[in-house]
Amino acid sequence: MFVVMASNAGEAEVNGVKSHILAEGLTPFDHRSGDHVVIAVVGEVGDQKARLMSQLAALAGVESVTPISRPFKLSSREFHPQDTVIRVLDAVIGDGSLTIMAGPCSVESREQLFETADAVRAAGATILRGGAFKPRTSPYSFQGLGVEALRYLAEARERTGLPVITEVMEPSQVDIVQEYADILQIGTRNMQNYSLLTAVGRVQRPVMLKRGYGATIEEWLMAAEYIVSSGNPNVILCERGIRTFETYTRNTLDIAAVPLLHHLTHLPVIVDPSHATGKRWLVKPLALAGVAVGADGIMVEVHPHPEEALSDAEQQLTFEGFASMMTALRPIHEHVRHLHGDPVLSTAALGVGGTSKH
Repeated sequence: MFVVMASNAGEAEVNGVKSHILAEGLTPFDHRSGDHVVIAVVGEVGDQKARLMSQLAALAGVESVTPISRPFKLSSREFHPQDTVIRVLDAVIGDGSLTIMAGPCSVESREQLFETADAVRAAGATILRGGAFKPRTSPYSFQGLGVEALRYLAEARERTGLPVITEVMEPSQVDIVQEYADILQIGTRNMQNYSLLTAVGRVQRPVMLKRGYGATIEEWLMAAEYIVSSGNPNVILCERGIRTFETYTRNTLDIAAVPLLHHLTHLPVIVDPSHATGKRWLVKPLALAGVAVGADGIMVEVHPHPEEALSDAEQQLTFEGFASMMTALRPIHEHVRHLHGDPVLSTAALGVGGTSKH
């Protein structure tokens, strides 16, 4: 449930509601929505729900108390109707602009990374991606350069001004990765690694959470809930394709997930057509499709010489291919940039179906 405070409620009244929630063994999470403070009540309420709603509604400064129908409470538009906007250096994600995350699948050398960083920045990328620690299906495949790659990424940030995103694979890596990277990425295989989700939820870095290749939308949002409930509200969702019966592509890009997520959650949504397809020639059309249905941005892999790449060679774009994709993306984005959120939920999420004292 969530508690909507009256517009004239003071700090003492807000703290009084929080204290009551804590006394019930529950956790309050608050944010400001317009001229109201909204407090989410998180925890197992059980059959005490009606009693608690009634008690909270009677407290000073409370305007209404409303049940949250979704299990992902803090990530839900019911609790937070406004889009979450994340700012990282000069990049802004979720404000209606187009975020482009681009760079090599793996950082293979300082020269390879710098050449790619310069090229993607010149073509319009807003965030530099690059793998330092690479989870691979085979233990014999290239696993990344590790901390050495993190240092190269930090140098590339200084060189280009682009914020850096890279994957963290286990809780023990969180401290070292956040020291060098601006955004922490949770890969598909770790979407339900709850100890890792909790660990990145405790840091002051935005987190991009990739959808598990066999995960439902609700399972994905519940994974995001682990991060947000641990104290980090700056979560980006990344649709990167799911595993289906189809074998002609690496995965199947769930295009419907983008508008559906904008309906369900306030968190920004990125599409990764590189991992969804596994084929270079399919990346551009699926990037266009992602933007066309309202994605906040695109993540793609780019390499100076894709055929020589140490990982994901078949899906990485050439510099020319990336520039061509960028030219095609811009007019589509301008045409559909209004596709954010849901017009019904965004205007009516608060105060509907609640227990009011007025």
